[in-house]
Amino acid sequence: MFKSLAGRALIPVGLAVTGFVVVCFFLLYAAIKNIVTRDSISHAANLADTVLKSTHYAMLKSDRETLGSIIHNISEQKGVEHIRIFNKSGMVNASSRPEEIGRQVDKRSEGCINCHQSSVPSTRLGTMEQARRYSNSSGIDVMAITVPIYNEPQCSNAACHVHLPSQKVLGTLDIGLSQTVTVATLASIRNQMFIFTIMVLVVTIGGVTALLRRNVFLPMQKLEELTEKAETGKELPSVPSRLPRELDRIAKSYYNLNQKLHRTEQELSAAHGIGTTPATADSSR
Repeated sequence: MFKSLAGRALIPVGLAVTGFVVVCFFLLYAAIKNIVTRDSISHAANLADTVLKSTHYAMLKSDRETLGSIIHNISEQKGVEHIRIFNKSGMVNASSRPEEIGRQVDKRSEGCINCHQSSVPSTRLGTMEQARRYSNSSGIDVMAITVPIYNEPQCSNAACHVHLPSQKVLGTLDIGLSQTVTVATLASIRNQMFIFTIMVLVVTIGGVTALLRRNVFLPMQKLEELTEKAETGKELPSVPSRLPRELDRIAKSYYNLNQKLHRTEQELSAAHGIGTTPATADSSR
């Protein structure tokens, strides 16, 4: 295959086109996945903000029953995996899973370590830094976001549970959303992109092959046939038609050279015949 002109021309072109399309496939899919992930985090952040606003009054009044009811109702929405509220010491005060209430959380665990890396916990994190992704015990991908609950004047001045004004963070809200739909969407996008990539490769390589065959390989084949006829010693009848500009010039030059060669041979044959006639006559005497 590599010994022929077609193989040496088509195989590198095919490999180059395939490599380029495959690289574009991975880059485009990575960009789409990044956008989908950012949308998921944004959705989780918006839902967390909704939960904080919905439970604000219940937490302000220390109404645990209402707080628990609100969290339970929100957790019933499709895609919500869990909702937890921790106090400053890391104990679960409210949760969509009753068995978690009163449980102490390790501050060095995932989701807590971002704020508790140093002895003085961070009080401000960006939305992307608040998010984390993991698989739960059931094997479901979960996108969780941890949002601090900040101290407000009505919290520090409340009669039911007074917090010092110097305390910036009262607790943490942790909410997790199932990524089953997102994973399925990404898988569908990946499959469609794969099919599209195969189509692009087939059309591109097929088109390049057809163009090279029409504009290069067939003219080269005609030129090869022309040279093979010349090698037999026969006079070429005509110049092949429909050749590209460069090959047409080569064919015409080769044809003209062939014509000159035949004329020279004819002249030499004629001259040789004329030169031998007197000698033949003298010998006859």
